[in-house]
Amino acid sequence: MRASLMATLISTISLLRFLLFASLLSLEKRGFAFEGRLSSETHHLHQTHHKVHVSSLMPSTICSPSPKGHDKKRTSLEVVHKHGPCSKLKHHKPNPPSHAEILAQDESRFASIQSRLAKTLAGQSYLKPRTKATLPTKSVGILGSGNYMVTVGLGSPKKDVTLIFDTGSDFTWTQCQPCFVSCYNQQDPMFDPSASLSYANISCSSPSCHKLASSTATVSGCLNSSCVYGVGYINSFSFGFFAKDKLTLTPRDVFDDFHFGCGQYNRSPFDGSAGFLGLGRSPLSLPSQTAQKYDKVFSYCLPSSDSLTGYLTFGSRGDEDSKQVKYTPSPVNPDYPSFYFLGMEGISVAGERLAIPTSVFSEAGTLIASGAVISRLPGTAYSALRKAFMEQMANYTRIDGVSIFDTCYDFSEQEYVMVPRVVLYFRDDVEMDLHGLGIIYFLNPSQVCLAFAGNIDDSVVSVIGSVQQRTFHVVYDDAQGRVGFATEGCN
Repeated sequence: MRASLMATLISTISLLRFLLFASLLSLEKRGFAFEGRLSSETHHLHQTHHKVHVSSLMPSTICSPSPKGHDKKRTSLEVVHKHGPCSKLKHHKPNPPSHAEILAQDESRFASIQSRLAKTLAGQSYLKPRTKATLPTKSVGILGSGNYMVTVGLGSPKKDVTLIFDTGSDFTWTQCQPCFVSCYNQQDPMFDPSASLSYANISCSSPSCHKLASSTATVSGCLNSSCVYGVGYINSFSFGFFAKDKLTLTPRDVFDDFHFGCGQYNRSPFDGSAGFLGLGRSPLSLPSQTAQKYDKVFSYCLPSSDSLTGYLTFGSRGDEDSKQVKYTPSPVNPDYPSFYFLGMEGISVAGERLAIPTSVFSEAGTLIASGAVISRLPGTAYSALRKAFMEQMANYTRIDGVSIFDTCYDFSEQEYVMVPRVVLYFRDDVEMDLHGLGIIYFLNPSQVCLAFAGNIDDSVVSVIGSVQQRTFHVVYDDAQGRVGFATEGCN
């Protein structure tokens, strides 16, 4: 009897153990399946979104030069962000312009581009193996227009001048002594033409003087038979002598008789740079004047933050990076021959292509300019982008718009945010999968905005600005009428 009860008890315990084991096994399998779904969903989220740590948006106090900027094989010159931790200018001007000032200047820059296009329409003005030379770039906020600067040498002996470079401008000028009327403060010593053995003014009878009419600048007249230029940027300008002198990009890249403006009356809302370096398409631009050596090819990478450096390279790179570049056509527009136009075709947000007709982008066209900050899109395209972006950002706190931005958020309570990927599409299946910092614009943790603006309507030209170009290796190959992009260009 007792043996029978003992056998029953052992049998019951064994059954309970089996049932418990089976239950645990079932829960474990269900847990694995749940974790599998989580893993799959997380993987998909990272394919469609950028994980951006809010702390990474904060300005850095540590200088981190790009390794490409120090590549001796590329004969590069080290340059830094104007107001960043690598810059000597912080001692020259410790208080950088505010975001409000930067964005206001960008509005003026955009208005300047629109003004040039309007004048063109009115018929008043016009808008093989290769060698290379590299100049790292530094982000500078805004000075009249433009975001990034490089340092080049002028004269004999060479004197360094730091110039804003801009693909939307094609005339190079620098402030010059004795500055007959007035000049603004600049970082470098002002160029003194009387101290250069190779300097000469261009005469009014020279064919070069008449080329001014096809560039960003205009002929302002003659002074003692010397050609005088004028160039304006809405709220800044430069007037002076049209001249020529020796240009030094690197010790191995020196050009005699480089044509530029020697400014004697200059005004700019923010001081620091010595002038402008024009990279547009006119005969007086730097790519055109150095075409015999570089075949009108140059490239750059704009750094993601002011604590990093980028580069500006002339000529074909001829290395592995060039194999990663995807090109889209950029034919010369006969109405606006100075600008680099692209055939933009669409936008996607979080992996979903937006239902925007390609005709929306082709009506007025799209140009790319390193001197513009924020990209401007056709009104129809921007509305679609904004709507899709807000749907993806619904879990975050919306705030009122700031300056030119109308879609802003408060991230002050967030450790990180998931920002939907934005991809811009161009002809020949070229894509710009934007860096996270090319999608949002950081003012402070409680003011972070969608980094695009909409035009008043679709008939206004669109612009791809420097914020969206961050971290891309952007190649301009004017000889073959194309512009190319490759990711992670500054690394």
